[in-house]
Amino acid sequence: MSSETSGLNQAPVFITRDRLADGSLLAAWRAKSPPGTIRSDAELDASLEATLTTHRPGDDVLVFGYGSLMWNPAIEHIGAERAHVHGWSRRFCLRMVLGRGSPEYPGLMLALDRGGSCYGLVFRIAANQVREELRLLWRREMLSGSYEARWIPATVAGERTRSLTFVVNRRHPRYTGKLPPAQVARFLATGQGSHGNCRHYFDSTVASLVEMGVRDAALERIRIALAAHGEAATDTEAIDGRSQPA
Repeated sequence: MSSETSGLNQAPVFITRDRLADGSLLAAWRAKSPPGTIRSDAELDASLEATLTTHRPGDDVLVFGYGSLMWNPAIEHIGAERAHVHGWSRRFCLRMVLGRGSPEYPGLMLALDRGGSCYGLVFRIAANQVREELRLLWRREMLSGSYEARWIPATVAGERTRSLTFVVNRRHPRYTGKLPPAQVARFLATGQGSHGNCRHYFDSTVASLVEMGVRDAALERIRIALAAHGEAATDTEAIDGRSQPA
């Protein structure tokens, strides 16, 4: 099955399976980051092996995606289904200064944080591809320590299954905690980096959920705040324009 999903997202894709596999994307991120902030290949491999110690060889792995993995998984998988998890919520709680953010225009990215529940997609990785495909996911999600890989229960088609996902590391310096929708909207409206902007990240996530028939109340509150932020920015520009001398 293709490593990319169809959907409303039409913007250029910067994270691809090929760039993850050949190491070029990881090298680019390392080049743009302060020394020591991106894990070495050995550290990433050790983290993956530690996570797989509780996985039974010969079994497929289900990966629960709740943000960009839903619309750009960039891994080979043999199926994707809607899933629901309890005890974790999708939340914009990681400050982003790389990718869709920068030090000058920081953004926010999603993570699973404690409490509540969340819908997303589970991607099934075939048993004979588990290490190869998870190594790519580690290069994408585990490079800075802002996420922790965790096995969690997920309900798929009415059945309780075991899935692997990435939850926020609350000890990480980029963890923001729970922010009010208006503050999240400001970050999403202005966050911009080498991979694009945060507004596209938000819109693509919402579009993926709509395709699944899911309405996320927290994202809806952010959408309303984004609309208000846009109206306020338009009003400010109009006032500034009227203030200019003829």
